[in-house]
Amino acid sequence: MIALTAGKPAPLGASYDGKGVNFALFSAHAERVELCVFDELGNERRVDLPARSGDIWHGWLADVGPGLRYGYRVHGPWDPAQGHRFNPAKLLLDPCCHQVDGGLPDDERLHGGDRVPDGRDSAAIAPKSRVIDLHY
Repeated sequence: MIALTAGKPAPLGASYDGKGVNFALFSAHAERVELCVFDELGNERRVDLPARSGDIWHGWLADVGPGLRYGYRVHGPWDPAQGHRFNPAKLLLDPCCHQVDGGLPDDERLHGGDRVPDGRDSAAIAPKSRVIDLHY
């Protein structure tokens, strides 16, 4: 089991501080955000980001650092006419990540759905965000 503390809403992305990583993600319409971390074998562990400041969801994870592979599952409305296509079956890259691990295969499990959400889990094949150390 992994446990997150509230962390900080800035900066966006994953920020390593020497003791752990702060995760911050913008989503104005999300109802819940899960941080998904992956070990070397691809095993996934999920935990909800525990804090929200305005439209920024955030949390801090102790004792992890550069090299950690992660993604998000974002829960919210499915209303394509309004531009909302939330689908927690799909692992999302961090839009502010500095490194991506893996390629983008031509696989239908990556498709989010058209009229209804596609419930097939994409984590096994989806590229992952990777934490890096920006201090040099």
